[in-house]
Amino acid sequence: MNKKGRLFVISGPSGVGKGTLCKKLVKKHPELSISVSVTTRDKRSEDIEGVTYFFKTVDQFKRMIDENGFLEWTIYNGNYYGTPIKPVNDALDCGKDFILEIEVVGALNVRKFFPDAVLIFIAPPSFEALRKRLESRGSETPESIASRIALAEEELKLKDKYDYIVINDNLETAVSDVENIIIKESNLL
Repeated sequence: MNKKGRLFVISGPSGVGKGTLCKKLVKKHPELSISVSVTTRDKRSEDIEGVTYFFKTVDQFKRMIDENGFLEWTIYNGNYYGTPIKPVNDALDCGKDFILEIEVVGALNVRKFFPDAVLIFIAPPSFEALRKRLESRGSETPESIASRIALAEEELKLKDKYDYIVINDNLETAVSDVENIIIKESNLL
């Protein structure tokens, strides 16, 4: 009988570097599978359909909800985001470790379905550093940045519900820290 894969959930405030961290991690360890979320947010210039996100209309997203197509979903900063359940179950059933990169409330909801999931919170070194990262994207309005900072303050209050907290002050160090957690907790590495 195949050993079931392990689920790792990486989350934290918007702009903390979760996506970049996960890309570097999977590049170093291609044996890891990573979830591609579904969203209704506008596509940014760097986004690639099916790689960074699957982009859907609100109606398409709601249809997926009705069809129980999500492990978790939420409305975040005015847009829908969700984790399709089929790729997660398929990878875990095949014995592959799987990474979800999702927002904070969604991460805590995943634990209800996967009690043995390993939750890793990526934290900014400071709110000022987070603000600078959001501003450097060039895709956020001042109002959107203020909204994301306010939301980050609330999300940081939930960090103690996670198994691990990694501060992303230096990207390479944060990648190494998450890699060490996965090696410690993993079935495959």
